[in-house]
Amino acid sequence: MVKMSAGRNINSQNKEWNTPHKYVVAISDFFDGEIDLDPCSNRYSLIDAKKRYILPQDGLLESWDYDKIYVNPPYGSDKTRKTSIKCWLRKCSEAHENHQSEVLALVPVATNTGHWKKYIFNKAKAICFLYDTRLKFLINGQEGGKGAPMACCMVYWGNNFLKFKNIFSKFGFCVDIVIS
Repeated sequence: MVKMSAGRNINSQNKEWNTPHKYVVAISDFFDGEIDLDPCSNRYSLIDAKKRYILPQDGLLESWDYDKIYVNPPYGSDKTRKTSIKCWLRKCSEAHENHQSEVLALVPVATNTGHWKKYIFNKAKAICFLYDTRLKFLINGQEGGKGAPMACCMVYWGNNFLKFKNIFSKFGFCVDIVIS
């Protein structure tokens, strides 16, 4: 049993849940066809990044000094590595802050958590709350798995809200979260 960061539990031995094709296309469009880094990739990923970190290469320990980064992090805790989604969101925020990276992350909606308050609300530019009520990830590269047990969103650390909104608004409600 893996505890999900959004307060729900799932029973999964598999950590290779991949971004659905329609979002892969949108992510590629957003980054003009060039994704520089996928720090939590796996052998089934449809993300065509120039650099991919696949366990045992730990994306949390490697450099994120890349311009265009896409992150679909593990949603649960990894007790062996002592990591959680909070660690991935921190790296997203740091990549934007330290390297001026543009970062997109597909994550569960958990607005009441400390990691959202610290790394998204105070650092990200925008959020697209996805209309998919139970986002169906690819499992081992195949469609047809159960949907996610929580709502998901695309979070954006960067400076181009209009482009983000133009591409992702067909998938959900996009909000510019930077207070002017």
